[in-house]
Amino acid sequence: MRIGIVCPYTWDVPGGVQVHIQDLAEALMADGHHVSVISPAAENAELPPYVTSAGRAVPVPFNGSVARMSFGFLSANRVRRWVREGRFDVLHVHEPAIPSLGLLACWVAKGPIVATFHASYGNSRSFSVGVPVIMSALEKIGGRIAVSDAARKTLVEFMGGDAVLIPNGVTVGRYAEGEPLPGWDEGEVIGFLGRMDEPRKGLPVLLEAFALLAAERPALRLLLAGPGDADEVLGRVPAAFHDRIGLLGMVSEEDKVRAYHTVDVFCAPNLGGESFGIVLTEAMSAGAAVLASDIPAFRKVLDEGQAGALFATGDAASLAREAAALLDDPGRRARLSREARLAVRKYDWSTVARDVLRVYETVASTAGVEEDAGAGAVTGAAGPAGAAVGTGAEAGGRDEAP
Repeated sequence: MRIGIVCPYTWDVPGGVQVHIQDLAEALMADGHHVSVISPAAENAELPPYVTSAGRAVPVPFNGSVARMSFGFLSANRVRRWVREGRFDVLHVHEPAIPSLGLLACWVAKGPIVATFHASYGNSRSFSVGVPVIMSALEKIGGRIAVSDAARKTLVEFMGGDAVLIPNGVTVGRYAEGEPLPGWDEGEVIGFLGRMDEPRKGLPVLLEAFALLAAERPALRLLLAGPGDADEVLGRVPAAFHDRIGLLGMVSEEDKVRAYHTVDVFCAPNLGGESFGIVLTEAMSAGAAVLASDIPAFRKVLDEGQAGALFATGDAASLAREAAALLDDPGRRARLSREARLAVRKYDWSTVARDVLRVYETVASTAGVEEDAGAGAVTGAAGPAGAAVGTGAEAGGRDEAP
């Protein structure tokens, strides 16, 4: 099968949706299918051979984060050419309801189209206002996938219809084995991986809890990986504890695996806006003892606390208490590790990719995907973040504002 996959967010800035698409593409290719991905990307980005760039992206505040998306005449033309030349049997768009390539692909293509919805928006007035504008594109979708109950709920409430629930996948074997990072083999280690400057990832809650714990546990250290301002992070913790915090910044895939195998407790202190929890499934695949905030998406992944401990969301004191209890009980950590390795198996891409392929087969037709010659120019719509699309980012013929 020839499969075209559309990524809405820039490929060169790591994120859960990009990782999902990369792993899905590689799982499908390993199963013998031809896969091509189109994605926003910086001009100098190193892309896998199966990824086509649609041009640079523009950062837009959206759903408590900053989404780097691409929209407008140039992007539309590149997507149109990619669809025309791809001769795909199925087109798989991700997040088609946001102003980026997935929405463009729905406008410029016709035929078998599958969409995956990742995000949970909650009560988003701006999103609901934008729905009528994008319905002409969404009506072309023949198969819908939601990665979580929360994402499915958002889809039903704002756009109607329903979707098959297929969770995010993880390549379990990639994380199963790894050597700890050098210099971290003594004392107690709590770990965090994520964008440190994104409020909804909850790092300030973890830093406050660490300050509470560090005063009582002289062997405790904190290992942080991900983009963010190191000075800003350290500024949230008393200076006396600065030498007990390791800031790795952006890490390679190899070092990420090693980080999971370094920590005694892996902490996900997210405040909300998560529909699944890729970082949890990675840590679970590594057999880490997970401590996560008690948000619905995390409770589900952790089997209501059977495969990982939970603490009250946003409550640093609760996080500190639960972390101390785990650090003091190696037997419990070992049990959680075993349960995590068992629980995460259902999310392995060997299973998830087959489920996605079944959706493709339900919408596939002999005609395949074609360019929609009747689709007009795509510009001037308003996206769910309240930003005008087709303006600013590509005004004057550029893919991204400087």
